[in-house]
Amino acid sequence: MTQGAGELDSLVRKRIRALRVAQGWSLDELATRARLSPSSLSRIENGQRRLALDQLVTLARALDTSIDQLVETDTDDVIVNPMIDGAHGLMRWPIKAEPGMTVLRQRITDPPPDNPARMRAHPGREWLVVLSGVAVLMLGNRRFRVEANQAAEFPTMVPHAIGSGGGPCEIIGIFDREARRGHEPDKPAHSESD
Repeated sequence: MTQGAGELDSLVRKRIRALRVAQGWSLDELATRARLSPSSLSRIENGQRRLALDQLVTLARALDTSIDQLVETDTDDVIVNPMIDGAHGLMRWPIKAEPGMTVLRQRITDPPPDNPARMRAHPGREWLVVLSGVAVLMLGNRRFRVEANQAAEFPTMVPHAIGSGGGPCEIIGIFDREARRGHEPDKPAHSESD
């Protein structure tokens, strides 16, 4: 999507105002955080004052965001198509908002391993959402039953495995960058239940 300079300028001003309002801040509060006068900030938001690069940097910091996020214009790829891993029967969706995060949809038919040696541990964090059936999440010596429409979040440094709880289940797993590395195909293979 290509935008002219005027459209981009207007978009950035709207984002600044929207982020301020979302934080529940008045013009005075954001102006104080950004070391601007409230009248200058008001004129920036309303397009009555030129928005200088140094002000953009200061406002991005004050709003706890980045310049990239304030000026990003690419909204063409709102829909994300899955990548199919036919060999393992998996679908993965890349998440743009968090670099390195991965979403995985999986059908699990096997129970979790009984042998703790088959559980994996690696850096990172994972989230699990059960779409249908019942999943069993093994975390160290603990066993959790996760039913349809329930979710679990756990650090992956704890030895873990996921299996079905008495019949097929479908799950969505979300992996941060470190956890994803622990599940990459060139690593020792997870069983279908992890």
